[in-house]
Amino acid sequence: MPSSSADVTTQTSPSSLPGSTGPADWTGCAIEIALSRDYLPDAAQVTGMSFGTRRVAGAWRPLVADLHRAGVRHARLPAPVDLCRDAGVASARALVLIRELTARAIAVDWVARCHDGCAGQGMFDHLFPPERVDGGASDQAVRGWRDSFFLGKCVFRRGPGFVEVRDRRAGALELFTIDEPEHLVAIGQLTEGVPAGQVPAPVRRDLADARLIAAQAGQLWWLPTPAYRWPFPALAV
Repeated sequence: MPSSSADVTTQTSPSSLPGSTGPADWTGCAIEIALSRDYLPDAAQVTGMSFGTRRVAGAWRPLVADLHRAGVRHARLPAPVDLCRDAGVASARALVLIRELTARAIAVDWVARCHDGCAGQGMFDHLFPPERVDGGASDQAVRGWRDSFFLGKCVFRRGPGFVEVRDRRAGALELFTIDEPEHLVAIGQLTEGVPAGQVPAPVRRDLADARLIAAQAGQLWWLPTPAYRWPFPALAV
């Protein structure tokens, strides 16, 4: 596995907005989302600013890229999203969607739920923070998530024959360079989510130990946000 060094990472939508469907239960699970051109609620009421509410499914990366190109800069998820390992498919898929929205710097209004304390472990602190965490999460953990969030907190980029991850969820920079062929193949599959049994056990163990994957609803999915552009000078991320 990777070498690591620290401190040296409904309304209906208009036809102009993209949508996709998938045949599998995982990618076919539809998520309801409200979309707008602006972060401010008042601005969203101006004619032409709101894209309405829609149900989306399919592969998130191309969908969110198309939404961003269409002018979406704010999203709201009406349904609460469970963070825990026993979360259902809809919540797991919603978290992958929030990862992609975060990567495109699209602000997300959402409510998280947690009953096992995982909200305070920092696993998801690189995702756009929720308005609140229901289910017994400590106020301190929620404030820490919101106060410490910045774009690129846990980010990855691909090079020729390697993936680099820069992770600051724990505070100090952890830098992972992953170049093993099996790991690279797995990362490509994990980006949208893949059944846990399809990832070789040694690869799964390495990535889980580094806190780079989440396991929910029988699926594994990749946690770091893709680096579409650097929001800060590279040394700050």
